[in-house]
Amino acid sequence: MKVAIGLGREAITDWDEVSTYAIESEKLGVDCIWTAEAWAHDVMTPLAYLAAKTEKIHLGTSIMQLGTRTPALVAMTAMTLDGMSNGRFRLGIGSSGPQVIEGWHGIPFARPLARTREVIEIVQRIFQGETLAYDGEFYQLPLRDGGSGEGKALRPGAPPPKNVPIYIASLGPKNLRMTGEMADGWLGGSFLPEHADLFLDPIREGAEAAGRSLDDIDLQVGGTIWFTDDVDEAVKTLKPGLAFSIGAMGSRQHNFYNDAYRRQGFADEAREVQRLWLAGERDEARARVPDEMVLGSNLIGDKQMIRERLRVYRDAGINTFRAGPRGDTLSDRLDTLGRFMEVVDEVTAEAR
Repeated sequence: MKVAIGLGREAITDWDEVSTYAIESEKLGVDCIWTAEAWAHDVMTPLAYLAAKTEKIHLGTSIMQLGTRTPALVAMTAMTLDGMSNGRFRLGIGSSGPQVIEGWHGIPFARPLARTREVIEIVQRIFQGETLAYDGEFYQLPLRDGGSGEGKALRPGAPPPKNVPIYIASLGPKNLRMTGEMADGWLGGSFLPEHADLFLDPIREGAEAAGRSLDDIDLQVGGTIWFTDDVDEAVKTLKPGLAFSIGAMGSRQHNFYNDAYRRQGFADEAREVQRLWLAGERDEARARVPDEMVLGSNLIGDKQMIRERLRVYRDAGINTFRAGPRGDTLSDRLDTLGRFMEVVDEVTAEAR
């Protein structure tokens, strides 16, 4: 099992600290660092910065919001980052949700799966160096309707990248099937390993329909890593973040995180947390998050407890764990990450 880390929107405030975190994580053997994009920093610029600071660690977008850039711009930016990092770039994409796409960007959130499919198909053609001609529902290249008629099918002016893996952030069954069909990796969330089949079966179906295997796909999920003897206090501390995800990260009609937990046995609890949050009863919403939901989606406790929990992820088929090391300072987070890397090595050695 490999380990990845992420930079959330709250983490990118001190760039010296960010670069130190990346450099030290690389030394510890972390496989990839992912940047996030919500309604703060963009997802690409930090990777350009880190490409110059690191040598081996992979650099990925988790996620680049689709619909906010043309497919050609997605491919152009990916090729630039791949060249800057000497082939270390990974393109993670996702549809985000209507709250962000329509509220922040002012772009209609329409048929996200169809749009994602078209973007991937166009990006892959550019990566292969093909002359670009495409006739889809969302994208016509050259532009057919509403243009001047002077557009020309162009061939990429830069050498094709050798290998830019494409990852999809997906939660719903149809999107998961498309991930298995088209992607090199899966960026999962709201994941309880006891219910892994709800996610992995659709990915497997999509892969097999495309003549591939589930083994061809890098399956990544993650959570907070917290070494502690006071599990109850850790659970209490993590509940507000989970309440925000299932209560606020989306509209009443579209909250993909909430839907994922509903499918995994927390239907009533997830609905109630969302109802309370949207009603403005935030403290009550946080209190209603079940302890089991927090414990199931994070690694909390002493070393033995975290080791046992990680085994469940390993046995479920997860290839890479995206670790969010807990700590009040950078030194604390790196210490937690180092201890976790030791546990991962132990659990991986058992499998061998």
